[in-house]
Amino acid sequence: MLMEGTLTAGQGPAAAPHAARTDVRSLLLNASMEPLCIVSLHRAVVLVMTGKASVLESDGQLLHSEHAAVPVPLVLVLTRYVHVPQRRPVPPTRRTVLQRDDHRCAYCGGGADTVDHVHPRSRGGRHEWTNVVAACVRCNHRKADRLLTEIGWELPFTPRPPRWSVAFGASSRCEPAWTQYMTA
Repeated sequence: MLMEGTLTAGQGPAAAPHAARTDVRSLLLNASMEPLCIVSLHRAVVLVMTGKASVLESDGQLLHSEHAAVPVPLVLVLTRYVHVPQRRPVPPTRRTVLQRDDHRCAYCGGGADTVDHVHPRSRGGRHEWTNVVAACVRCNHRKADRLLTEIGWELPFTPRPPRWSVAFGASSRCEPAWTQYMTA
């Protein structure tokens, strides 16, 4: 299939930069509207063409074949409900904590590159979502193994387990059209 306005092979050197986009990904929702996974453009088109999914949101462009045109899907919804086994919770790793906190230090608001235990582990704090926040090296060093009340600091938010979106991979970019479907 070709993107709308693209050139086919053999139409000169200008055809290469206008080749069909392969970086497009789609959010796949179950029939119950819960997010399942992120699929490639190729997989999304196959699901739509076989009638297993329908396009819920598109970017406005069309993919053309000789006999069909399909909108470039950003969000797909399955036509039939698929039972998904219960997913294990995402563990609080450095990568997932930084993503949850948007790489911002919980103490000063600057760029974060490490994590800190609000209630230090040396004082019985646990390594769990409600006790771990993103922090910059400077604030992490200044806080050390003290409690926030001892140094007069306050958190601007209450640490919580991440929303569903973190479970889709910390390295994956999130399309703006997905945000309303990713809250869980």
